[in-house]
Amino acid sequence: MSLGYFSYPMPANEPVLSYAPGSPEKKRLKEVLAELKKEQIDVPMYIGSKEVRTNKKGTLHPPHEIAHTLGTYSEGNEKHVTQAIDAALAAKESWASMDWETRANIFLKAADLMATKYRPYMNGTTMLGQSKNAFQAEIDAACELIDFLRFNVHFLSEIYKQQPISSAGMHNRMEYRPLEGFVLAITPFNFTAIGGNLPTSAAMCGNVVVWKPAHTQIYSAQMFMRILKEGGLPDGVINLVYVSGPVLGNICFSHPDFAGVHFTGSTGVFNYMWETIGKNTSIYKSYPRIVGETGGKDFVIAHKTADPDVVVTALLRGAFEFQGQKCSAASRAYIPSNIAEEVKKKLIAGVKSFKMGTPEDFTNFINAVIDEKSFDNIKRYIDNAKKDNKAEIWVGGKCDKSQGYFVQPTIIEAKDPKYVTMCEEIFGPVLTIYIYNANQFERTLDLVNSTSPYALTGAVIATDKSAIELATNKLRNAAGNFYINDKPTGAVVGQQPFGGARASGTNDKAGSILNLYRWLSARTIKETFNPPTDYKYPFMQEK
Repeated sequence: MSLGYFSYPMPANEPVLSYAPGSPEKKRLKEVLAELKKEQIDVPMYIGSKEVRTNKKGTLHPPHEIAHTLGTYSEGNEKHVTQAIDAALAAKESWASMDWETRANIFLKAADLMATKYRPYMNGTTMLGQSKNAFQAEIDAACELIDFLRFNVHFLSEIYKQQPISSAGMHNRMEYRPLEGFVLAITPFNFTAIGGNLPTSAAMCGNVVVWKPAHTQIYSAQMFMRILKEGGLPDGVINLVYVSGPVLGNICFSHPDFAGVHFTGSTGVFNYMWETIGKNTSIYKSYPRIVGETGGKDFVIAHKTADPDVVVTALLRGAFEFQGQKCSAASRAYIPSNIAEEVKKKLIAGVKSFKMGTPEDFTNFINAVIDEKSFDNIKRYIDNAKKDNKAEIWVGGKCDKSQGYFVQPTIIEAKDPKYVTMCEEIFGPVLTIYIYNANQFERTLDLVNSTSPYALTGAVIATDKSAIELATNKLRNAAGNFYINDKPTGAVVGQQPFGGARASGTNDKAGSILNLYRWLSARTIKETFNPPTDYKYPFMQEK
C-alpha cells in the first residue's frame, strides 16, 4: 500500500578520494590490503538463500603476484545454473510486487555501505584481484558503482512519473512492469562497476537475475554481493554463479522464461549469443531484450593546431591507465606531421618515466594485465611488430610473466594506416600511431571512420574550432562517446552515458535513463468512468 509519493532527486557524483600522503583513506586502504592478503577466502556461489560450495575449486591469484593465493571459489555446472534460474523465478512475484520505495532503499543502502565502511574493501579486492592501482580502483569500484546505484534509483523514479494524459470521463495510467522471466547478466573483468551495474540495473526495475562474472573478477564480485545482501536484497533476486560461458548459454538460452541478457564482453561472444537467441525465439514467452557493450578500437586524432602537451597527456593516460584494459582505451592515434617529432619525444619520455609493479606500491602507475591468456595475446602482437618492416616500436615491448603478467607499455608507429595493430582490438598497453600529412586532416578523418568496425569512443584534439566542428560531424557514427580536447576514457555516470554502436554494441547507454527502459515492459491501463450502454454512434442517426 502506498501512502505517499516518494522523490529521489538527481544525486551528486560520489567524490573521488585523493589517497594523498598522510590521508586517512590511504592509511585505511593499506591496512585493508594487508588484511585481505593474510586471509585465504573460500568463495561460494549465491543461489537463493544458500551459499553453494562444490568440490571443484578455482584459485584466485593477483595478476601481479601469481605465487600468492587470495582464496578459492567453487566452480559450478549445469545443475547450478538451473538452480539459479529456479531460485530467481521463485523470488520473482514478491520482488516485483514490493513497494518501489522499499526496493529503491535497498540499493541506496548498498551505495551508502560502499561509500563508507566497505569502500576500502571494494577498492582492495579490485586492486588485488584485477591489478588496479588505488586511483583506478577508486574511480571504478567505489565511485562509479556507487553512482550507478544512486543515479539509477533517480532515473527509475523519473520513469515511473511519466504518465499519459486523460480525456474527460476516463483515467489513463502507465505501469512499468519488469520483464516476464529472468534476466541474465554477464560481466567482464575490467570494471568492478560494470560487474555491479549489469545485474542491479535490471533488478532495480523489479526483475530477477542470474549473474555470471568473469572468473578473473570473482574476488571483487563476491564482495559486492555480500554488500547487497547486507543492504537487504532478498534471497533469489540476484543469483551469483561461477560457470563456463557455454554451460551458462546452453541452459539459459534454451529456457522459456529467458527474458533478456545484459552483457559486456567481446564482440564475437555477443554475436554468437545474438544468433543463438534468434534461433530460439519460438521457445520464449516474450522476445528477449538483448543489451550489450562489446569491443572497441578507440581513436585519438590530433589536428595541426593541437597543443603537443595536451596530445601527449591524453595518450599517456588514455592508452595506458589500467594497462589499456578499458573498452574505451586509446589504442590508435593519428598525429599530424608538424607536431609528430615533439609528440614522439614526449611520449617516449613519458613511458620511460612510468613505474610498473604491484598496486600495493602506490607509486606504481602501471600494474599487471589480467591473466596469462591476455599476456600471451598482447605479447604476440608486440613480437610481430618487432619483426615487421611496416611497424617501428618507439618504446616498450618488454614482457615478463615470471612473477606476474607484466607488459611494458608499448608504442608502435605504423607505416601503413591499415596495419594490424591499427585495426584489431588488443586490450592491453599497446598504442599504435600513424603520422599523417598535416594538411590532410579531412582525408584522415575518413581514414579514422573506415579503419575499424568498432564505434565506442574517440577524441579530437585541436585549438581550431572549425577543425573540431568538422571532426565532430564527420565522425558522428564513429564513436558513441566522443571527446574534445581530452582522452577518450573516464565516462562518469550521469555526465557521459556510456556505449557505442557498430561492432561495439547496442548503445543502450549505461549510466542514463535509456538503459533502464530496456528492463521494463510498459502496460497502459484505461479506466472509463461512464461506459457506453449502446453501440450506436450519433453519426448513424439522420434525425
